Amino acid sequence: LEIFLQEKLQFVSVLGAGLLCGTALAIIIPEGVELLGDSWRDSRPPCVNVVGNSNASLASLPPVSRADRSTPLHFVIGVSLVVGFTLMFIVDQIGSYCSLHDPRTGMSNSASITATLGLVIHAAADGVALGAAVASAQISVQVIVFFAVILHKAPAAFGLVSFLLHTSLEKRQIQKHLFAFSVAAPLLAIATYFFLSMTGGSSERRLKATGIGMLFSAGTFLYVATVHVLPEISSRGQQRSSHLHHHASTGAYQQGGLGVLESLTLVIGAGLPVLLSLGLHDD
Repeated sequence: LEIFLQEKLQFVSVLGAGLLCGTALAIIIPEGVELLGDSWRDSRPPCVNVVGNSNASLASLPPVSRADRSTPLHFVIGVSLVVGFTLMFIVDQIGSYCSLHDPRTGMSNSASITATLGLVIHAAADGVALGAAVASAQISVQVIVFFAVILHKAPAAFGLVSFLLHTSLEKRQIQKHLFAFSVAAPLLAIATYFFLSMTGGSSERRLKATGIGMLFSAGTFLYVATVHVLPEISSRGQQRSSHLHHHASTGAYQQGGLGVLESLTLVIGAGLPVLLSLGLHDD
């Protein structure tokens, strides 16, 4: 029964990884770029026909801020994506450093705190994505990001509990760790939504803040999918292949990795956001 559940969880993880990649590449990044483009166009001064209007003067034109002149749009897009990706990398490196350099040999408590803290920060990044999606007022973006986060969180919660059980923690302590992991995404989603909704200034500032938030969350999505989920799934496939190879006792070389059905599941998961965005597109 345990092997059957692990296989089912494997397919859920593969589908979630595909959804994360597809959502980031086909939904969040284009939507964030579009929002930033709208805010950039709204911040441009209106074109005035000075020749046809003798009363028009250059002094009557709205001033263009220095930030608008000096910061290209593609620079803001690139920085938002890189910051989201790099932040998750730094968090993982800090967690790995704390685990490897713990002076205690039986570091069950430290390892559990490090693992939970890393997943809580990941969940917080997903909450930022949810909040930014709701603030964008696009139904297609909201639905797809929601399902991508849900399918990603189910295997993560199962893996966290399994890891904590192996650290010999008490049941009450495990429940506290799971509670912290569970509330991180909703709290950050609510906080992000209200922050973006209550951003002072004009509508173009709100559009810009929402676009940056979505691109930041896209960077975190790409990191979680490509650095965490996919390598973990691939390593499981390699372990399974090496296990079968050991029992077969053949001298042939077997390349580990995803099976045909798992690869197809990943492709379907990556393509679903594109299809859903077409079906749920609202003007």
